[in-house]
Amino acid sequence: MADFRVVISDPTSGKSYQVEVSGSQANKFITQRIGDTIEGDAVGLGGYTLKITGGSDKDGFSMRPDLPGQARRKLLVSKSIGFKPKRAGLRKRKAYRGREISNETGQINLVVIEHGRKTIDEIFAPPQEAAEVVEETGEVVDE
Repeated sequence: MADFRVVISDPTSGKSYQVEVSGSQANKFITQRIGDTIEGDAVGLGGYTLKITGGSDKDGFSMRPDLPGQARRKLLVSKSIGFKPKRAGLRKRKAYRGREISNETGQINLVVIEHGRKTIDEIFAPPQEAAEVVEETGEVVDE
């Protein structure tokens, strides 16, 4: 069974939310690729449409959208994802993961394309404790 840490970015509010996904919900991400769109039901956001923008594997190696497959490969890169050369012409061999999500993927980055009826803040807000609710009389109510 796969389990993922999903980071959802909301471009309208500028906030990011982190969600743990496992079991049958995580299976919806297997074989998806960077650039694909998915329904928000997979992460508890009914009515939302999300786009996969990247991710990393369980060892921290980032995914590249131009590298086919799911395997980890070493590439000789100049100015690229995860490498910013200090001088012109500098190149480095770095390991990257392919663009397809697999069981080895640890984190998936998503961005909101279409919003649902409720805001993400309302959906992911922690529930208020019933004991903390204070009535007008000033007494703590236990329900």
